[in-house]
Amino acid sequence: MSVKHLANLYAYRQLIWQLAWSEFKLRYKNSILGYFWSLLEPLLMLTVLYYVFSHLMKMQIENYQLFLLLGIIIWNFLSRATSIGMNCIVGKASLIKKVYFPRDIFVISACITALLMSVFESLVFIIYMIYFKVSLSVYILEAPIILICLLILSIGLSLALAALNVLYRDVQFIWAVLLQAGYFATPIMYAVDIFPENLRAIVLLNPVARVIVAARQTIIYSASAQTNDLIFMGVASIIILFIGYAIFNKIETRFAEEI
Repeated sequence: MSVKHLANLYAYRQLIWQLAWSEFKLRYKNSILGYFWSLLEPLLMLTVLYYVFSHLMKMQIENYQLFLLLGIIIWNFLSRATSIGMNCIVGKASLIKKVYFPRDIFVISACITALLMSVFESLVFIIYMIYFKVSLSVYILEAPIILICLLILSIGLSLALAALNVLYRDVQFIWAVLLQAGYFATPIMYAVDIFPENLRAIVLLNPVARVIVAARQTIIYSASAQTNDLIFMGVASIIILFIGYAIFNKIETRFAEEI
């Protein structure tokens, strides 16, 4: 990815936004609950998981409702971004064959669509923050850095998945299984420190785990994120972005004939 390519993407910024917004509206077009579903979905997940882990499994974590909800929101964003992004090339075959512009704008717009959906979910989180009287600290300024790393990571994964899905349609089914496994392997419902130190190091090899841990520290617990977490997620997200672009660019020339 070169400076010239970034400038080219910037020139298409309005198209990226239009694609993202159109996809966002389309997702709720025939829904009875409409945009309210973005608020209801995390609440339903929170209710079920909170009952199981706080009552049946006796999970003792301060502000566990917020702890759990933030993990759900972050994971939902990654899941949606990669799932929508993975199908964005195959799903827009007619447009890709007729008009040429940078194909990665479809992937970027898909991730922005997922971001818009997460904004609605975040309203629920803010309401919970107010209800439980959890105050913010100056460390909240680190949260945008953490979320940008998550967005970059999601774009990188989506680029690779979108390209591979053009060649191998089984990719979407394999990724669905990996997402299910990742949901339980990532510290969404539990804290990382429940593991012994050797297993904890393995769990934290997942950059999404670092994102969730760091986000909780800065947003819920009024503490600074660990420097090693910030460095790890920053480096990992950039590496995954470049790998994703490398895979996407290698396969892009075959898009028209394969779809």
